[in-house]
Amino acid sequence: MQTTMTRVHDPARAKAYFEDKLAFTTGPVELERWIKTGENNLVVVDVRAAEDFAKGHISGAMNLPKDKWESLQGLSKEKTNVVYCYTQQCHLAANACAQFASRGYPVMEMEGGFEAWKENELDTEEESASRFKTGNEQRLSSRH
Repeated sequence: MQTTMTRVHDPARAKAYFEDKLAFTTGPVELERWIKTGENNLVVVDVRAAEDFAKGHISGAMNLPKDKWESLQGLSKEKTNVVYCYTQQCHLAANACAQFASRGYPVMEMEGGFEAWKENELDTEEESASRFKTGNEQRLSSRH
């Protein structure tokens, strides 16, 4: 059975879709640049399971697994919360973004998840050291 694709998409709808996509998503390389600018206007949020976070995550990220989403702990209403999960096919981050945004938190999703971050050979860490911790916690951490 052969099917043909004859859909022609409305350019105005396509423009609106891609403008929204650009406003609410980022890629790993762009996120790394944003982190390295040193601006304090984002929170990187890993929504993978705590065990997976412990094995490796984006340097400086905080972990907020699904069973802790209701707490909203570590999120900021004054900063952009950039959320990531496992892979491009994983919808955990998108679901988290929808939930966090419904509670008034500015969000973006990092496309590709942690897998894309690693594929681009960007900085990772294994311990929970984070530039978003309080001063006391930072002094206790072995890496910054």
